Amino acid sequence: MLRRFAFVALALSWLPGAPAWAAVASEPFADLAEKLLPAVVNISSSQTVKPDTRQGPEGDDSPYDQFFKDFFDHGSGSKEGGRKSTSLGSGFVIDPAGYVVTNNHVIEGADEITVILSDDTNLKATVVGRDEKSDLALLKVSADHALTAVPFGDSDKERVGNWVLAVGNPYGLGGTVTTGILSARAREINPNGGPYDDYLQTDAPINRGNSGGPLFNMAGEVIGINSAIFSPSGGSIGIGFAIPSDLASHVVQQLRDFGHVRRGDAGARVQNIDAEVARDLGLDKPTGVLVAGVVPGGPAEAAGMHAGDVVLSIDGKPIGNAKRFERVVIDETIDRQVPVELTRGKDRETVTLKIAEAKPASGEQVASVPKEGEKGSVPGAPVTELGLTLSLATPDLKAKYQLDDNAQVVVTGVAAGGPAADKDLKPGDVVVEVAQEAVKGLDDVTRKIDEARKAGRKSLLMLIDRSGDLRFVAVRLDKG
Repeated sequence: MLRRFAFVALALSWLPGAPAWAAVASEPFADLAEKLLPAVVNISSSQTVKPDTRQGPEGDDSPYDQFFKDFFDHGSGSKEGGRKSTSLGSGFVIDPAGYVVTNNHVIEGADEITVILSDDTNLKATVVGRDEKSDLALLKVSADHALTAVPFGDSDKERVGNWVLAVGNPYGLGGTVTTGILSARAREINPNGGPYDDYLQTDAPINRGNSGGPLFNMAGEVIGINSAIFSPSGGSIGIGFAIPSDLASHVVQQLRDFGHVRRGDAGARVQNIDAEVARDLGLDKPTGVLVAGVVPGGPAEAAGMHAGDVVLSIDGKPIGNAKRFERVVIDETIDRQVPVELTRGKDRETVTLKIAEAKPASGEQVASVPKEGEKGSVPGAPVTELGLTLSLATPDLKAKYQLDDNAQVVVTGVAAGGPAADKDLKPGDVVVEVAQEAVKGLDDVTRKIDEARKAGRKSLLMLIDRSGDLRFVAVRLDKG
């Protein structure tokens, strides 16, 4: 009944005597679709796959398969030595010279890529560059005439509720236009997505085969690249996700200029600030991001940044969380010097950070800690106020937990249900700082606990190193 009612309601504008607004409302979409359709292409990629080796993007047993579907179609045919797998997706032209943008997963591993224009012209494509982290790829085709191209818009300026128009190749049907609104922004759909896990959400119907196609605003600008849907059934239920153009345009330009993405690196590891950490830092409220450690000899150390600094902005761009920090840094121009506004204690400072180029494989990031210093006389002791046992980092413990030579004090036990357990501390964690002072021995910890109690504090701020992964935690102080 509901389906029938919806059909009748949509058909009203076709009937004689239908309200004038019904025809007028459709005209902007019709004019826009007529203008944009020639710039949207179908992409067919094929590869020879050995038997029993082909898996989906998340793997055959991915827990996300039932929710997040790559929406590009697959077909296969037999071929000697393996089978021929064909993927059908979408893309769009950004330059009349023949540059085409799509998703990386549409062409990943392809032996042959064909771009099909709106007039059914088939053109062989070459890969200019592709980037797995952002799931973007740039192709190049050669045609005997200039191609219709569309520009990137500013996704940051788009408001939730604005009309959007999606064009793509669902189920291999060819150029298909659907409309909807921008439903939400900054959606995180991949637990391991990093700084690129930042999607626009739309209710414009998009399905398998739309992957890599454009999401337009009403000015005919690309504000997103359709990349995923949320669907238990595999079909559209009105929840689709697109890579925002402000992210995509930077990556695409890098692919065009260099064939790969050159990402900026600050040489610092940061973390979000929660209410407990903010209180221990003396902040009125959680703001900015906390520097957990700097890479020796890296840009942050050269700029004079230290563990415990709170970064408020980079190059005038406000930093509200760790993901925003990473996005701003990786998008910066390599070797450019940018101002970084931060607070250190109660003082506000501005330092100059020279952006380095991130290495393909990031090295271990460790904090600068003293190599030598006084050590407590007790090799190991329970700290009941924190619900853990601390020990000096003896050669045996360093070997057991594979600790760095600079390690001084290590966690060897955690009381179940205690304050340390609540913060997920584990045996093998190294205590680098307590109350923003370097730890050289067990006495330093007990002294800081006494100082915190006298000051009426309810928790103790600790810098913890777990296999090079640094983070600040505010551990509750029990009575002991």
